[in-house]
Amino acid sequence: MAAAAVLALLLLSALAGAATGGDIVHHDDEAPKIPGCNNDFILVKVQSWVNGKEGDEFVGVGARFGPKIVSKEKHANRTKLTLADPIECCSSPKDKVSGDVLLVQRGKCKFTKKAKFAEAAGASAIVIINHVHELYKMVCEKNETDLDIHIPAVLLPKDAGSALHTLLTNGNAVSVQLYSPDRPVVDTAEVFLWLMAVGTVLGASYWSAWSAREAVIEQEKLLKDGHEGLLNVEAGGSSGMVDINVASAIMFVVVASCFLIMLYKLMSYWFVELLVVIFCIGGVEGLQTCLVAVLSRWFKPAVESFVKVPFIGAVSHLTLAVCPFCIAFAVLWAVFRQVPYAWIGQDILGIALIVTVIQIVRVPNLKVGSVLLSCAFLYDIFWVFVSKRWFHESVMIVVARGDKTDEDGVPMLLKIPRMFDPWGGYSIIGFGDILLPGLLVAFALRYDFVAKKSLQSGYFLWSMVAYGSGLLITYVALNLMDGHGQPALLYIVPFTLGTLIALGWKRGELQNLWVKGEPERVCTHMHMPLLPATPN
Repeated sequence: MAAAAVLALLLLSALAGAATGGDIVHHDDEAPKIPGCNNDFILVKVQSWVNGKEGDEFVGVGARFGPKIVSKEKHANRTKLTLADPIECCSSPKDKVSGDVLLVQRGKCKFTKKAKFAEAAGASAIVIINHVHELYKMVCEKNETDLDIHIPAVLLPKDAGSALHTLLTNGNAVSVQLYSPDRPVVDTAEVFLWLMAVGTVLGASYWSAWSAREAVIEQEKLLKDGHEGLLNVEAGGSSGMVDINVASAIMFVVVASCFLIMLYKLMSYWFVELLVVIFCIGGVEGLQTCLVAVLSRWFKPAVESFVKVPFIGAVSHLTLAVCPFCIAFAVLWAVFRQVPYAWIGQDILGIALIVTVIQIVRVPNLKVGSVLLSCAFLYDIFWVFVSKRWFHESVMIVVARGDKTDEDGVPMLLKIPRMFDPWGGYSIIGFGDILLPGLLVAFALRYDFVAKKSLQSGYFLWSMVAYGSGLLITYVALNLMDGHGQPALLYIVPFTLGTLIALGWKRGELQNLWVKGEPERVCTHMHMPLLPATPN
């Protein structure tokens, strides 16, 4: 289990910066705003009616040029959709369209040129079918000057545009309604996701500290039995626990980066299926560990009695009883993960796995914690922002959203559907944004328990406040940046790590935190008073 926990740490942390809310592929960002071409990019709903009956609703993206599209559905007009002739609209249409919406193919000429020809033919709007399935921005070239365009332009992905094209070529009467509803400033999903992340760190930290305190109590009992017991404890160490060192903290960046590149390059249907299997195995282990820990308080005889299982060894009866339920839960989620409420099962398995890893994998001191989080800080920024220079897109965001697959993102994420967002979708956060800071917060609580500090005089309360504040700032930045994916550790690490270092320095305990990871303690058995000698 200890080796599996280290592997899980790397796998879960590979998506450390997956806090994202973007919907448009952000190409052509270098194109500047110019007079007549300075609209903000917005998503546009294209509601269709076929032969008078309401049809499918498609989503496109508005152009940087032309008038703004209305935001309320009641203000949008239902207008006849007409197929352009020629289809690419790179020259004047053969017939006047008298206020219709013109449907055209992307073709080789500029978007603005298409819009001008459509407007000259009498179109009230132009809908352009993209040649790929993604949504790209429609921008203007730097040297364009004739940008006096008075009809809105919308780009549809290939599948949506092809569906409308097929309806028209089959002789159906099609009409459309274009509007762009506003998103709420803060969606309730982000609030619940914040509570979920903070609650996971809180619960995992208390479990880790409770386990450490139980180990200390056991050690103190052994100390009373003499030096032989002490030597046995020191030689044996903490069973099943893994302490990270500086070397492994640095190697995290290398291994996690390699894993992320592998995800990016090999991302496909079969590879996502493999990730689902790996996630289910880890989720079963995590859920089983959590359930056994909770139920052991009521079923102590089942915990203390064991049975020998081939290839595994001694396993408690309670573990055997819980294991089938955990396996069934994970299998059901994997089979039905496309249904609307499957995110609940994914979050339960993910939280159980994170809590288990934080309980097993431990940061021994602030030095190791600082190296680990600093490396994760640089890793997060590089793969969200800097990777665009080499890969022409953010590797972290592409992998997190599952852009190259039909899946709604990879499973190493916590996600909640946007509840009051007219565009739907999910608010998500990578496991690494919870797990890595959680290791440091758990260390702070273990230190407080050993030092017997109160909440206010300790480090745990302030590290929790710092983590919650850093995550909150992440979501503020996410909204201010118009939904562009943000590296959450960019905000979380300075808050969490900076708070612990500043408090330790102010209280004069930074040396102990940095090197020892535990307060100065006096070993009473080393200072036993000498007994008077007695005559033989």
